[in-house]
Amino acid sequence: MSAEDPRSIEALAARVIDLHSRAGAMVAIAESCTGGLVTAALTEIPGSSAVVDRGFVTYSNEAKRDLLGVDPETLSSHGAVSKPVAIAMAEGALRASRARATVSITGVAGPGGGSAEKPVGLVHFACAVRGGETRHVEKCFGDIGRAGVRIASVRTALEMLIETDQSGGRD
Repeated sequence: MSAEDPRSIEALAARVIDLHSRAGAMVAIAESCTGGLVTAALTEIPGSSAVVDRGFVTYSNEAKRDLLGVDPETLSSHGAVSKPVAIAMAEGALRASRARATVSITGVAGPGGGSAEKPVGLVHFACAVRGGETRHVEKCFGDIGRAGVRIASVRTALEMLIETDQSGGRD
């Protein structure tokens, strides 16, 4: 299945729900450029209420600051689409939830908004685990269209939640 195939997203979401449900662990999602698509994919799966604690759609810098506690200095120094902000979002979601693991997504979906330094298709992800290290992933999907960047980002976020569970980060 291709990354754009909705069934692949559904299969990944079902795997996240199954793995975290068996571990008795909850997840939370902090989304910017995906606007809630990761949370929607997870809550489409039966049994998700035992796993999904909450989702934060923090599209604006103010929302990142107010809901996740992202430091305004971090936002102004690095910009919303950056490793430090992705990490702060994931760690903020962990603090503001009952989740064992969180994933955050912040990027430039396009078609506009890109620059030489931060081109369309650049997305930063972070996964935080209670009592563990926060992991960062940077992807440059390229200018594959807004929907393409968003779907590829959903896929990456779900894969990170699967990898987090398999890495032994259980309560």
